[in-house]
Amino acid sequence: MLLVKRRILIFCLTVMFSLAGTTIAFASFQRGDDGQEVLAIQKRLVELSYNIGNIDGEFGPATESAVKRFQADTGLEVDGVVGEVTYKALMNKEMPPNRSNSIARSVMRAAYSVIGTPYVFGGTSPYGFDCSGFTQYAFARAGISLPRMADSQFYAGRKISMSQLRPGDLIFFTTYEPGASHVGIYVGNGNFIHAGTSTGVTISSAFTGYWGARYYGACRVL
Repeated sequence: MLLVKRRILIFCLTVMFSLAGTTIAFASFQRGDDGQEVLAIQKRLVELSYNIGNIDGEFGPATESAVKRFQADTGLEVDGVVGEVTYKALMNKEMPPNRSNSIARSVMRAAYSVIGTPYVFGGTSPYGFDCSGFTQYAFARAGISLPRMADSQFYAGRKISMSQLRPGDLIFFTTYEPGASHVGIYVGNGNFIHAGTSTGVTISSAFTGYWGARYYGACRVL
Protein backbone atom coordinates (compact mmCIF):
# COMPACT_ATOMS: atom_id res chain seq x y z
CA MET A 1 0.00 0.00 0.00
CA LEU A 2 2.81 2.41 0.89
CA LEU A 3 4.56 1.59 -2.39
CA VAL A 4 1.39 2.39 -4.34
CA LYS A 5 0.97 5.71 -2.52
CA ARG A 6 4.60 6.60 -3.21
CA ARG A 7 4.20 5.88 -6.93
CA ILE A 8 1.04 8.01 -7.07
CA LEU A 9 2.84 10.87 -5.31
CA ILE A 10 5.81 10.70 -7.69
CA PHE A 11 3.51 10.65 -10.72
CA CYS A 12 1.53 13.68 -9.50
CA LEU A 13 4.63 15.70 -8.67
CA THR A 14 6.26 14.86 -11.99
CA VAL A 15 3.16 15.95 -13.92
CA MET A 16 2.85 19.14 -11.86
CA PHE A 17 6.47 20.00 -12.47
CA SER A 18 6.26 19.25 -16.16
CA LEU A 19 3.33 21.60 -16.58
CA ALA A 20 4.78 24.36 -14.44
CA GLY A 21 8.25 24.04 -15.88
CA THR A 22 7.23 24.37 -19.48
CA THR A 23 4.85 27.27 -19.04
CA ILE A 24 6.26 29.30 -16.16
CA ALA A 25 9.64 28.48 -14.70
CA PHE A 26 11.67 28.22 -17.87
CA ALA A 27 9.91 30.04 -20.75
CA SER A 28 11.53 33.41 -20.03
CA PHE A 29 14.67 35.45 -19.60
CA GLN A 30 14.97 37.16 -16.25
CA ARG A 31 17.32 38.60 -13.65
CA GLY A 32 20.17 36.18 -13.02
CA ASP A 33 20.21 34.75 -16.56
CA ASP A 34 23.19 35.16 -18.86
CA GLY A 35 24.48 34.21 -22.29
CA GLN A 36 24.22 35.17 -25.94
CA GLU A 37 20.43 35.41 -25.91
CA VAL A 38 20.56 37.91 -23.04
CA LEU A 39 23.22 39.82 -24.95
CA ALA A 40 20.89 40.05 -27.97
CA ILE A 41 18.10 41.37 -25.73
CA GLN A 42 20.44 44.00 -24.28
CA LYS A 43 21.56 45.14 -27.73
CA ARG A 44 17.95 45.50 -28.86
CA LEU A 45 17.07 47.54 -25.76
CA VAL A 46 19.98 49.90 -26.48
CA GLU A 47 18.86 50.21 -30.11
CA LEU A 48 15.50 51.37 -28.76
CA SER A 49 17.25 53.93 -26.49
CA TYR A 50 16.79 52.07 -23.21
CA ASN A 51 19.84 52.44 -20.99
CA ILE A 52 21.08 49.13 -19.59
CA GLY A 53 24.59 50.13 -18.50
CA ASN A 54 27.08 47.53 -19.76
CA ILE A 55 26.20 45.25 -22.67
CA ASP A 56 27.70 42.13 -21.11
CA GLY A 57 25.21 39.30 -21.50
CA GLU A 58 24.33 39.46 -17.79
CA PHE A 59 20.66 40.03 -16.95
CA GLY A 60 21.22 42.29 -13.96
CA PRO A 61 19.26 45.10 -12.26
CA ALA A 62 19.91 47.63 -15.04
CA THR A 63 18.64 45.27 -17.73
CA GLU A 64 15.62 44.40 -15.60
CA SER A 65 14.82 48.12 -15.18
CA ALA A 66 15.14 48.68 -18.93
CA VAL A 67 12.80 45.77 -19.62
CA LYS A 68 10.26 47.23 -17.19
CA ARG A 69 10.42 50.61 -18.95
CA PHE A 70 9.94 48.92 -22.33
CA GLN A 71 6.97 46.95 -20.97
CA ALA A 72 5.39 50.10 -19.53
CA ASP A 73 5.90 52.01 -22.79
CA THR A 74 4.33 49.23 -24.87
CA GLY A 75 1.39 48.48 -22.57
CA LEU A 76 2.64 45.08 -21.43
CA GLU A 77 2.61 43.60 -17.95
CA VAL A 78 5.45 45.29 -16.07
CA ASP A 79 7.37 42.52 -14.32
CA GLY A 80 10.91 42.85 -15.71
CA VAL A 81 10.76 39.34 -17.16
CA VAL A 82 11.21 38.75 -20.89
CA GLY A 83 8.56 36.12 -21.43
CA GLU A 84 7.13 35.10 -24.79
CA VAL A 85 4.91 38.19 -25.20
CA THR A 86 7.62 40.67 -24.19
CA TYR A 87 10.22 38.86 -26.29
CA LYS A 88 8.08 39.01 -29.41
CA ALA A 89 7.30 42.71 -28.89
CA LEU A 90 10.95 43.55 -28.25
CA MET A 91 12.71 41.31 -30.76
CA ASN A 92 9.99 41.10 -33.44
CA LYS A 93 10.23 37.30 -33.55
CA GLU A 94 9.18 34.27 -31.56
CA MET A 95 11.23 33.27 -28.53
CA PRO A 96 13.88 30.73 -29.54
CA PRO A 97 14.17 27.31 -27.94
CA ASN A 98 16.67 27.41 -25.08
CA ARG A 99 19.01 24.43 -24.69
CA SER A 100 19.92 25.24 -21.09
CA ASN A 101 16.28 25.43 -20.09
CA SER A 102 15.58 22.11 -21.78
CA ILE A 103 18.41 20.46 -19.86
CA ALA A 104 17.21 22.03 -16.61
CA ARG A 105 13.76 20.53 -17.16
CA SER A 106 15.37 17.12 -17.69
CA VAL A 107 17.36 17.47 -14.47
CA MET A 108 14.27 18.46 -12.54
CA ARG A 109 12.13 15.66 -13.92
CA ALA A 110 14.80 13.15 -12.94
CA ALA A 111 14.99 14.63 -9.45
CA TYR A 112 11.22 14.58 -8.93
CA SER A 113 10.94 11.02 -10.23
CA VAL A 114 12.90 9.63 -7.28
CA ILE A 115 11.15 11.48 -4.45
CA GLY A 116 10.79 9.12 -1.50
CA THR A 117 13.97 7.17 -2.26
CA PRO A 118 15.70 6.40 1.07
CA TYR A 119 18.99 7.92 2.16
CA VAL A 120 21.96 5.56 1.86
CA PHE A 121 25.46 6.75 2.67
CA GLY A 122 27.46 6.48 -0.55
CA GLY A 123 24.28 5.76 -2.53
CA THR A 124 24.12 6.80 -6.18
CA SER A 125 21.04 4.96 -7.51
CA PRO A 126 17.25 4.86 -7.04
CA TYR A 127 17.81 2.10 -4.48
CA GLY A 128 19.31 4.76 -2.20
CA PHE A 129 21.07 8.14 -2.43
CA ASP A 130 23.30 10.34 -0.38
CA CYS A 131 23.08 14.07 -1.13
CA SER A 132 25.75 14.34 -3.81
CA GLY A 133 24.90 10.94 -5.26
CA PHE A 134 21.36 12.24 -5.80
CA THR A 135 22.44 15.44 -7.57
CA GLN A 136 24.98 13.53 -9.65
CA TYR A 137 22.24 11.07 -10.68
CA ALA A 138 19.72 13.79 -11.63
CA PHE A 139 22.25 15.71 -13.74
CA ALA A 140 23.54 12.53 -15.36
CA ARG A 141 20.00 11.77 -16.60
CA ALA A 142 20.28 15.03 -18.57
CA GLY A 143 23.74 14.20 -19.89
CA ILE A 144 25.65 16.42 -17.46
CA SER A 145 28.59 14.95 -15.54
CA LEU A 146 29.13 16.20 -11.97
CA PRO A 147 31.93 15.35 -9.54
CA ARG A 148 30.99 12.79 -6.89
CA MET A 149 31.27 14.84 -3.68
CA ALA A 150 29.34 17.93 -2.54
CA ASP A 151 32.45 20.04 -1.94
CA SER A 152 33.67 19.27 -5.47
CA GLN A 153 30.25 19.98 -6.99
CA PHE A 154 30.41 23.43 -5.40
CA TYR A 155 33.19 24.29 -7.86
CA ALA A 156 31.55 22.62 -10.88
CA GLY A 157 29.68 25.73 -12.02
CA ARG A 158 29.51 29.52 -11.90
CA LYS A 159 28.88 30.95 -8.43
CA ILE A 160 25.57 32.82 -8.14
CA SER A 161 23.91 34.84 -5.40
CA MET A 162 20.76 33.85 -3.57
CA SER A 163 18.78 36.44 -5.56
CA GLN A 164 19.91 34.85 -8.85
CA LEU A 165 18.72 31.33 -8.04
CA ARG A 166 16.49 29.62 -10.57
CA PRO A 167 15.22 26.03 -10.86
CA GLY A 168 17.99 23.61 -11.71
CA ASP A 169 20.76 25.42 -9.82
CA LEU A 170 22.83 23.53 -7.26
CA ILE A 171 22.42 24.83 -3.72
CA PHE A 172 24.79 24.07 -0.84
CA PHE A 173 24.75 23.95 2.95
CA THR A 174 27.23 23.51 5.79
CA THR A 175 26.31 20.52 7.97
CA TYR A 176 28.70 17.96 9.44
CA GLU A 177 31.87 19.85 8.43
CA PRO A 178 32.80 23.40 7.38
CA GLY A 179 32.20 24.36 3.78
CA ALA A 180 29.86 22.81 1.22
CA SER A 181 28.99 19.50 2.88
CA HIS A 182 25.36 19.11 1.73
CA VAL A 183 23.93 19.74 -1.75
CA GLY A 184 20.53 19.79 -3.39
CA ILE A 185 18.76 21.21 -6.45
CA TYR A 186 16.84 24.48 -6.24
CA VAL A 187 13.22 24.08 -7.43
CA GLY A 188 11.91 27.63 -6.98
CA ASN A 189 9.80 29.48 -4.39
CA GLY A 190 12.52 29.12 -1.77
CA ASN A 191 12.54 25.32 -1.87
CA PHE A 192 15.05 22.67 -2.88
CA ILE A 193 14.98 18.93 -3.51
CA HIS A 194 17.66 16.82 -1.85
CA ALA A 195 18.53 13.52 -0.21
CA GLY A 196 18.31 14.18 3.53
CA THR A 197 19.76 11.73 6.02
CA SER A 198 16.49 11.45 7.94
CA THR A 199 14.03 11.99 5.09
CA GLY A 200 15.47 10.48 1.93
CA VAL A 201 14.77 12.42 -1.26
CA THR A 202 12.35 15.18 -0.34
CA ILE A 203 11.57 18.86 -0.83
CA SER A 204 12.56 21.30 1.93
CA SER A 205 12.63 25.04 2.53
CA ALA A 206 16.08 26.35 1.67
CA PHE A 207 16.03 29.64 3.56
CA THR A 208 14.12 28.98 6.77
CA GLY A 209 14.50 26.64 9.73
CA TYR A 210 17.31 24.07 9.82
CA TRP A 211 18.52 24.59 6.26
CA GLY A 212 18.17 28.36 6.27
CA ALA A 213 20.62 28.59 9.17
CA ARG A 214 23.13 26.46 7.23
CA TYR A 215 22.93 27.98 3.75
CA TYR A 216 26.40 28.18 2.20
CA GLY A 217 26.01 29.17 -1.45
CA ALA A 218 24.95 28.13 -4.93
CA CYS A 219 26.30 27.54 -8.40
CA ARG A 220 24.88 27.25 -11.89
CA VAL A 221 26.07 24.32 -13.96
CA LEU A 222 23.54 24.58 -16.81
